[in-house]
Amino acid sequence: MSQTLNASTLLAVPLAPLAGAVAAGILGTKFGGNWIGRRLSHSLTILGVLVAFILSVMTLKSVALDGARFNATLYEWMVIGGLKMEIGFLVDGLTAMMMCVVTFVSLMVHIYTIGYMEEDEGYNRFFAYISLFTFSMLMLVMSNNFLQLFFGWEAVGLVSYLLIGFWYNKPTAIFANMKAFLVNRVGDFGFILGIGLIGAYAGTLNYTETFAKAGELAKLGFPGTDWMLVTVICICLFIGAMGKSAQFPLHVWLPDSMEGPTPISALIHAATMVTAGIFMVARMSPIYELSDTALSFILVIGAITALFMGFLGIIQNDIKRVVAYSTLSQLGYMTVALGASAYSVAVFHLMTHAFFKALLFLAAGSVIIGMHHNQDIRYMGGVRKYMPITWITSLLGSLALIGTPLFAGFYSKDSIILAVHESQLWGAGFANFAVMAGVFVTAFYSFRMYFLVFHGQERFDQNPDAHHDDHGLGDHDEHHEPHESPWVVTVPLVMLAIPSVVIGYLTIGPMLFGDFFKDAIVIDAAKHPVMQKLASEFHGPLAMALHGVQTAPFWLAVAGVVLAWYMYMKNPALPAAIRRALAPVYTLLENKYYMDWINENIIARLARGLGVVLWKGGDQAIIDGAAVNGSARLVGVFAAVTRRLQTGFLYHYALAMILGLFALITWFVAPWSAWLGK
Repeated sequence: MSQTLNASTLLAVPLAPLAGAVAAGILGTKFGGNWIGRRLSHSLTILGVLVAFILSVMTLKSVALDGARFNATLYEWMVIGGLKMEIGFLVDGLTAMMMCVVTFVSLMVHIYTIGYMEEDEGYNRFFAYISLFTFSMLMLVMSNNFLQLFFGWEAVGLVSYLLIGFWYNKPTAIFANMKAFLVNRVGDFGFILGIGLIGAYAGTLNYTETFAKAGELAKLGFPGTDWMLVTVICICLFIGAMGKSAQFPLHVWLPDSMEGPTPISALIHAATMVTAGIFMVARMSPIYELSDTALSFILVIGAITALFMGFLGIIQNDIKRVVAYSTLSQLGYMTVALGASAYSVAVFHLMTHAFFKALLFLAAGSVIIGMHHNQDIRYMGGVRKYMPITWITSLLGSLALIGTPLFAGFYSKDSIILAVHESQLWGAGFANFAVMAGVFVTAFYSFRMYFLVFHGQERFDQNPDAHHDDHGLGDHDEHHEPHESPWVVTVPLVMLAIPSVVIGYLTIGPMLFGDFFKDAIVIDAAKHPVMQKLASEFHGPLAMALHGVQTAPFWLAVAGVVLAWYMYMKNPALPAAIRRALAPVYTLLENKYYMDWINENIIARLARGLGVVLWKGGDQAIIDGAAVNGSARLVGVFAAVTRRLQTGFLYHYALAMILGLFALITWFVAPWSAWLGK
């Protein structure tokens, strides 16, 4: 039985995708002279991710079956005082699971990209970016210290900027990637403040050493306030997670990220960037368990995101944006689980969601290909008979998303609902209502999209302005009949559909109620007994599924599906009537709660005004005017005065010497004379 993992093997996991990214990004682009063609570029990047996936599976096997662990520094960058800057890996159940999810979804996206980006001029550059994205996420999840965590955190943000704005000639893509970059900088400011507080008060950036001092940090107050230091640290770190994992109000960048190609939408939304915040909070569970205030804050923010972002999915007509708002809502569910101290449930939903959400995004891309770049679901319909593989995999993904018993999403989503119901923290009541209502909303918008795309009357010849948002596979006449996608697109759909159905049934026992996360996630069972209560009610995955059909969430999901079927299949005039009756509500949703307007017209203007004040008053007036130019003028004035004393006459200098000597004698001798006289 192996107890430690090999460092070289672990190092190869992130370096293999990096090698592929470097090869395709340098040798396969104009920057390196286009030495290698498309086939070799995609082969090298896919090989790199495949190697990473195989090694990740081997690592998971060793961790799960043999109890193997790894926690060591690989490289010491520098030491500042007693603070060490290191590169190292921490591999346990949480890390091994994340490694497999990231590499598997990335591998499917790489294969899918061969067909989707076939005729795009930036083909090699895109493969380089997604491999670099995979490397960045692996460095993040494998880190054993906050420095490396921050490196991976910023790296995924940088590469997402490149990918969202991949079509850099499109103004909307450039706006979207800049929006994502700026919003994430707001969250990252809080994140680095939290890391700075840990470095300052714990004296270390290493996870294990920080967690060992967590009890001491819990006894300290934040200087100048009545707040607990650990609460401030937790909230600062979570603000970083709000940016990366798109929680209200820092969620606004995620829907606009749809301006990037569909493969990267799947990678960002399913397994990499947006899951980084959820992973980070779960990893920091020993710290978060010390602050009920921080947990309640997380609980409420997650509940707002889960419910209100789901409402926005109801009115979307772009197929990718429906799935994007679904991602926002499901990230809210994961965040709610974190706030309820059900960290293992949160990462369990992260895992199941990665598979079915990647499936839904890639299926949406397949529909876009088949519909000749039309993305408006109002001009689809009846696609089922033209695209049977895309249809059946989309149906499986949708059933998993809404929490159908026996599907992957059922086990993780119902566990979140049960955990919130058992929580006694402040805000749990609102969170319980939000996640229950969210079940109905999710089922409604998911099957609204499903019915409009795959069933009913064919409407793809009625589109007055086909949406040419994605550029893969050339330009086609939008009035042609849909067609099934090539095998490089459909094979990843099938491969993702399998875990979307079975992974929850197979893994809920060990991941939630076994020892899989025993040394990765820490819970104070006395203060937060949620997981103990869930364990006492769990009698196996089959029993849970059978009981699930008798519970309120199941019937809420059924109601959502039935209502979607009635409104969009049986009585298609009803949605328009409801829209007219609820025009103010529809306007509110259509404007996304006016969050973009507030950001652009209030917050941005305030920030600009503050910037002008700091520029004019601080930089120009104080720094340049008073400090720099003022000191120069002072020297000039002093020089002008002293210059007048330099007359060149000897008797002036003699007088100055006599006066100076007199002053020195008066200064030094007089006190001594007085003292001697005593």
